[in-house]
Amino acid sequence: MIRKDFDLQGHRGARGLVPENTLPAFRRAIELGVKTLELDVVISADNQVVVSHEPWFSSKFCSKPDGSPVTDEEERSLKIYSMTYDEIARFDCGSRRHVDFPEQQSQPAVKPLLRDVIVMAEELTVTLEREPVRYNIETKSRRGWEGDLHPEPSVFAGLLYAVLEEQHVLGRSTIQSFDGRTLRAARRINPAWNTSLLVSRWSARFISLKLKRLGFVPQIYSPDHRSLSTRLVRSAHRRGMLVIPWTTNTDADISRAVRLGVDGIITDYPDRARRLLEQFLVPGEA
Repeated sequence: MIRKDFDLQGHRGARGLVPENTLPAFRRAIELGVKTLELDVVISADNQVVVSHEPWFSSKFCSKPDGSPVTDEEERSLKIYSMTYDEIARFDCGSRRHVDFPEQQSQPAVKPLLRDVIVMAEELTVTLEREPVRYNIETKSRRGWEGDLHPEPSVFAGLLYAVLEEQHVLGRSTIQSFDGRTLRAARRINPAWNTSLLVSRWSARFISLKLKRLGFVPQIYSPDHRSLSTRLVRSAHRRGMLVIPWTTNTDADISRAVRLGVDGIITDYPDRARRLLEQFLVPGEA
């Protein structure tokens, strides 16, 4: 059973329904009642915090300013860190339906600024008379990308922090990453900033080693949902961490995660997840 504070997170907004990491996707997620918007950020040449899963333009769903599709061969040369935001906003990443998501409703959309996502979300929750949403923001950083696809971790985290402070949502925001360097940088900037350690399917069970390498205990442990077990969930809870797995999409996977005692889920389909989660609500919590 779950309580009302169970954290339903819309992965890249509502990727299964609307083009990922776009304003329409985040709008749809809020309309469907998520508690948290899960998203990814990269940095532009003019130090803007841009919402994007890749630090380049994906060949799977992006088109160039002339309307032609980005190809596999050229996608990694289209580096967001080498472009100003004005240049980035000329690419359409919504009109081509993602081949992996047949239910997705394609529509023209650009990679938005994080600032614009927050402004839209804050205004929409007021209009809909909803509780303010939370933001779970992944820094797309790797040691091998530094200097080429993103700035060094302290700069990356600092630019993100500045936007959250400017928009007065730091207290409702979490910085998540597979790269512990940005989490440590966030902790140095503000120890009260919520952090989430993302972990892969094969390494998730090594919690003690992961925490030793990180150097502190984050608020959230976020494993691939396929690595979930009763032992893993209990071990994370004993250490004071919430467990919020990614990316949980099928009824079977969502039900299994709930029964194992997770504290939330990250899903591409907030609509189906919400319908299913209502069956698990503690009586009187509806």
